[in-house]
Amino acid sequence: MTAFQLNGTAIRQSPWKAAGIILFLLLRYLFVAFFLYGFVFKLMKGWLWTDLMHNYFTQRFSELPPGSFQALYLEHFAIPLALPIAWIVTVGELIIGVCLALGFATRANAAFALFLVLNFAAGGYYNLTLPPFMVFSILMMILPSGHWLGLDSKLSARYPGSIWFR
Repeated sequence: MTAFQLNGTAIRQSPWKAAGIILFLLLRYLFVAFFLYGFVFKLMKGWLWTDLMHNYFTQRFSELPPGSFQALYLEHFAIPLALPIAWIVTVGELIIGVCLALGFATRANAAFALFLVLNFAAGGYYNLTLPPFMVFSILMMILPSGHWLGLDSKLSARYPGSIWFR
C-alpha cells in the first residue's frame, strides 16, 4: 500500500481526503511552531545553565495540595532533577520541532512530544492546551503524515524494515 501523495491528480480524485491531509499537515506545523517557540524561549531565558526550572518546580510545588500525585512527582522526581529535566525538555523541544518540520521519524517524535506533554501535566502544569496536544500527538503516531510531506516516505523506501520511518 502506498501513501497518499499530495499532487494535482490525487487532489482532483479525492478532494475531501486531500483537504483533510492538508489541514492535518497545517496542524502539524502549528505543533512544530509551539515546540520550536518553547525551545527558543527556554534558550533565551537561560534554562540550560540557571536554576529557573528548579524555581518553577518549587513554586508550583508550594501551590499544589500536599500528597497529590503532582506534588509527589515534583518533590521526588522533578525538583531533585531540575537541571537535567531542563536540558531534556529544551533540547527535546528542538529535536521534536525540527524532526516534525522535516517529517523525519514523525511517529517516534510524536511519541516523544506526548511523553513531554504528559510530564508537564504530571508536574502540575496542566492547562486546556494539553489535551489537544496529547490527542494530536497520538494522531501523528497513528497517521503517516511524514509520508504525506516529509523524509519518512523516502527513508522508508530506502530502509523498508526500519520502524523509525513507518
